[in-house]
Amino acid sequence: MTLTASNMLPLGTAAPPFSLPDPVNGSEKCLDELKSDKATVVMFICNHCPYVKHIREELVRVSRKYIAKGISFVAINANDVAGYPEDSPEQMKKVAEEFGYAFSYLYDESQEIARAYKAACTPDLYVFDRNLKLVYRGQFDDSRPGSGIPVTGKDLCDALDRIIEGENIIPDQKPSMGCSIKWK
Repeated sequence: MTLTASNMLPLGTAAPPFSLPDPVNGSEKCLDELKSDKATVVMFICNHCPYVKHIREELVRVSRKYIAKGISFVAINANDVAGYPEDSPEQMKKVAEEFGYAFSYLYDESQEIARAYKAACTPDLYVFDRNLKLVYRGQFDDSRPGSGIPVTGKDLCDALDRIIEGENIIPDQKPSMGCSIKWK
């Protein structure tokens, strides 16, 4: 397991559009139908990564809390399933149902969308404002597997609270850390 940091896409970057399959319900979902008029969180996650597993339950709780406040969430798995069968669409569906994902969990088989977002690791988190301009990219919080630091989602929650309150998000943001995207 190699620890990889996110690429920290420049703030103000427009959200790359996408249309991807949703293995949970068999439909195709696009950014335009998933976005919110408040903010949209795009997350690159997977099933097998210990860093994603470490935050998964709190991520579900945080997403439910903010979805109720009008912020949308979408997760994308771009890993090469040939080498990581635990990340297959069938397994994505099982994990989404087991953990009660309140957000779409999409499969980027071609990895084109992950490349467009310059995603580097799982989890890799991006928050876009109502105009789909990047206002936050970085870590969920300071916790890592084995660190002893509680998983709270503090960094992401701070950014989302500031959006809801109409405040500026602090531009000094810490990169996310996790497993590298498993490129083909």
